[in-house]
Amino acid sequence: MRHKIVVTFLLPFLCVSSLVAQNRYNFSQFGDETIDFLKQPAKWEGNDWVKLGLTGAGTFLVMQIDRPIRDAMMKDRSYYNSLPVTFGRLWGENTSTVVVAGVFGLHGVLTDNNSTKKVGFEIIQAAVYAGGITTILKVVVGRARPYTGKGAWTYTPFTISDDGFHSFPSGHTTLAFAMSTVLARNTNSGTLKILAYIPAALTAFSRAYQDYHWASDCAISAAVGYFAATWVADVHAEKDSRVKISSIYPLTIQIYLD
Repeated sequence: MRHKIVVTFLLPFLCVSSLVAQNRYNFSQFGDETIDFLKQPAKWEGNDWVKLGLTGAGTFLVMQIDRPIRDAMMKDRSYYNSLPVTFGRLWGENTSTVVVAGVFGLHGVLTDNNSTKKVGFEIIQAAVYAGGITTILKVVVGRARPYTGKGAWTYTPFTISDDGFHSFPSGHTTLAFAMSTVLARNTNSGTLKILAYIPAALTAFSRAYQDYHWASDCAISAAVGYFAATWVADVHAEKDSRVKISSIYPLTIQIYLD
């Protein structure tokens, strides 16, 4: 027999994830899942390689218009320190990832709420995986940042110490989309899903507008953050019970127990 429990909360995104019975969300689980994540390429099937190919092809296409996009943005610098641009940059900072994850995680620990603990755990987990991929690509690719004036097609592979050649991909955009994807995956509300991605979109725009990255850098970064967070959410979703938001105000969580 299926029972339905409806619980109303005051704060959106406070309890927007699934009730978890099997997941422990501790260092042991993190280690086990990290090993599994590293093994994933060896388990990829046709559909996975298609996604990789489409991501690469899409990034290459955006590269063809990197210079025109930058030229258009450089025409008006009056919004450099505007609220949307500044907020977008801050959303992609390492500190923001830690703070947001910490708020959810701390709430989960203090209240013994596995739902919010899950969100915090997934944000950190997705950030580590996506951030690791981005860091490796930055060094291996060695693309010159726009502000260096060296052009969109200047590459110095395996540059470690010179941050001017760490344009591809964008670390801020990677973390922003990883965090936003986790938040979006932990709600069943279409409205909240859209709202979750607005900060990430602002991050991508801010990195290009402030001349730290080419548009294609941000495009590939969004994909890395999205796919890493999606993998994390999918792994946990296999064990989750069904707890979803049925309304935004008042925020209503429906818990289905078999």
